[in-house]
Amino acid sequence: MDTLRLKEKIASNINKAQYRNKYFITFGLFILWITFFDDNNLIERFSYMKETKRLNEDKEYFQHKIGKDSEKLKELKTNKKNLEKFAREQYLMQRDNEDVFIIVEE
Repeated sequence: MDTLRLKEKIASNINKAQYRNKYFITFGLFILWITFFDDNNLIERFSYMKETKRLNEDKEYFQHKIGKDSEKLKELKTNKKNLEKFAREQYLMQRDNEDVFIIVEE
């Protein structure tokens, strides 16, 4: 009787191991498919997430720059002295009877 029970236990363990192995292989194939072969695979998703983060940082930078430039533009439109100073410094403009000297530091 003991040998019969032992054979039944071994046979049931082998059957359970076969089912576990089938599920493990199926799960492994699923993970492999999702990681590499699917249209929305994990590798592309991570690269998209990285690009999205970079684009959001660029967006914040440019919004900050737009804010600064709009303040500067408002100041130039309201104050004639600042407009003249800006024109002289940026575009090297000059008044009549005036010489402009550019000093370059090396």
